[in-house]
Amino acid sequence: MSFFGKIFGGKKENEIPTTGEAIQKLRDTEEMLLKKQDFLEKKIDEQLLIAKKNASKNKRAALQALKKKKRLEKNLQQIDGTLTTIEMQREALEGANTNTAVLNSMKKAAEALKGAHENLDIDNVHDIMDDIAEQHDIANEISNAISNPVGFTDDLDEDELEKELEELEQEGLEEDLLKVPGPTDLPAVPTGAIAKPAKPAASELHITFKKIEEDDDMKELEAWAS
Repeated sequence: MSFFGKIFGGKKENEIPTTGEAIQKLRDTEEMLLKKQDFLEKKIDEQLLIAKKNASKNKRAALQALKKKKRLEKNLQQIDGTLTTIEMQREALEGANTNTAVLNSMKKAAEALKGAHENLDIDNVHDIMDDIAEQHDIANEISNAISNPVGFTDDLDEDELEKELEELEQEGLEEDLLKVPGPTDLPAVPTGAIAKPAKPAASELHITFKKIEEDDDMKELEAWAS
């Protein structure tokens, strides 16, 4: 059995795991490699410490520690590369899993919409809308019939009413014309020359003034005698 077969739980080669199962297996593998990475880093630090302690006392032991440290570092580098590959694969699977979930949701929504429209027919919809419009018309007719007073049907001829109104207006106009006063008889204009009044003579004016003075004297005398 291959290494990845062991990781994915020993499934048969023709049995394809789901994206969720594959993601979980990759996460488990990442966790295992991270633990091994921490272990190798600690081992590298230990070998470096041994090399430092034996650098002057035991050169052979120091060289062995450095060689072991190099092997551990190489192994650690391989693990780093593997973790990078696994991380990229996990992210791709997570994206595919998200796309699958979205597509499944959209598929279910489309199926639900199809099921909702399964018993609906466009012709039936038009028939229903026509029935609704017809019932509205009937309701309006009923309302209009109820609102009209019983026994007062409007069966008058509009043309006859207009003609009668014009006759009344004509009669009123004629009455107004009769009330206007006609021309009055004026005196005849004289045709001859108009005679100017004669001025009184000077002697007549003297007599008149004298008579007025005498009357004033008599009034004054009577007032004194009384």
